[in-house]
Amino acid sequence: MTVFLIPNLKKENAVPTALRAAKTLRGAGARVLLSDAVREYFVGMGQEFAEDAKAFELCDVIVTVGGDGTASNGTILPAARQSLGYNKPLLGINIGRMGFLATVEAYEMEKLERLVHGEYILDRRSILSVSVDGQNRFRQTALNDVVISKSGISQTVDVEIFCDDILVNHYQGDGVVIATPTGSTAYSLSAGGPVLDAHIAGLVVTPICAHSLHSPSMVFSAGRRLRVSLSSPLGPHNALLSCDGRSPETISCQDTVDVALSDKYISLICFNEADQFEAIDKKLKGR
Repeated sequence: MTVFLIPNLKKENAVPTALRAAKTLRGAGARVLLSDAVREYFVGMGQEFAEDAKAFELCDVIVTVGGDGTASNGTILPAARQSLGYNKPLLGINIGRMGFLATVEAYEMEKLERLVHGEYILDRRSILSVSVDGQNRFRQTALNDVVISKSGISQTVDVEIFCDDILVNHYQGDGVVIATPTGSTAYSLSAGGPVLDAHIAGLVVTPICAHSLHSPSMVFSAGRRLRVSLSSPLGPHNALLSCDGRSPETISCQDTVDVALSDKYISLICFNEADQFEAIDKKLKGR
């Protein structure tokens, strides 16, 4: 087995944790690759390096050392996006605070031996395909969610949700979160949305601070295509669009955002069919 090990160098313990992981993986019989981009941090430590594209191509498994993350390399969400065309499974080692998608904590290196020996489960996760006005100026994917929000503190935004071209709901407030089942435990949950079993094929729409006494989330099946139409009661203000917490894109309140489940997917490595619910119990409940 060849493992592409990607540490998040913004984390204080990333280098020593990555070295421990590499030692454990090699001890179990795996070949370990690191990116040329991090070579200076591991010089003289007996590591093997390759360009990112070559490492993604050569590896059997991608292991990140960080957390779930947003934009930082070495976290699961960026690695999922970067590896999408290679169809390689991911495993996260958590050295962050929450690390909800990471199934190995820094003190659980023995699980990496199980990885090398093939003692794991592949958990296939849906991803979102997102575009603005159906144009090439903005096309992205998201493993967790897409967030459409107002651009200023004193503003609100009107959001109309269309499902297969039928108007199904209208919210006025700070915006809306459209999440996969994987992302249902992220921002959508904080905004009052439900927790979805990650094995469900569907997506959930949750308003953010809706100016209403009754604005529930809505859950849609996998084959549905959603369109979000925006307007502002205060005039032609801009709104913000962000996929998986990446730097937001400014869009016009006259734009429409199209969201659907992609025909592609991400495979996360886990060691227990109930890993998602164990993470809920340990991390979301504070145990």
